[in-house]
Amino acid sequence: MFSKSVLVFVLATLSSASAFAPVPLNTRTVAVARTPLYLADAADEDDIDVDEPAPEDFIVNVGDIEEPETSDESGPAWEALNERVEAMRIKHRRSDNDTGSPEFQVAGMTERISYLTEHLKQHPKDFSTRRGLVALVNKRRRLLNYLFSEDTDRYVAVVQSLGIRHKAPSPVQSRVEKYGRFPGQKPNKYRNKQSS
Repeated sequence: MFSKSVLVFVLATLSSASAFAPVPLNTRTVAVARTPLYLADAADEDDIDVDEPAPEDFIVNVGDIEEPETSDESGPAWEALNERVEAMRIKHRRSDNDTGSPEFQVAGMTERISYLTEHLKQHPKDFSTRRGLVALVNKRRRLLNYLFSEDTDRYVAVVQSLGIRHKAPSPVQSRVEKYGRFPGQKPNKYRNKQSS
């Protein structure tokens, strides 16, 4: 039926093509003589393929990309926070070498709390920062409770100047004061109660 040479030719073409490769839709080929990029300037304009981008389009020099201008004056956010904390501490310290008074500590904590609150508004899923914020608020609350028990006037001055919402601790009540308004417990009726 077919000659031996036709079968060999067909088998040779089938073995060279991949069995799983997709069949190309457009089988038209264009033969264009391409010149290397370093000789592109010397080439004639007639020989350039239309589909190929110009060499200048994908070669970028160092100065070609414009970087957004950043001002050198603004540093990182934590640097500005540290400056604000230091300013608040200087404002609320009791003497020039004061580093541990409750007013000094509460002033620094308040500034850090406001910074962390703004951070959490931008990053609501930052749970480790949220945990640190809660710990800081509790520490500030304990310091304010201590300051209230030591000197009420200083406590009022710090809370008003920093704008802190803090409920002053109430005095510890005795058991009678705390539960005196409730009726007492009914007497138990045990069967094996010993009479005296």
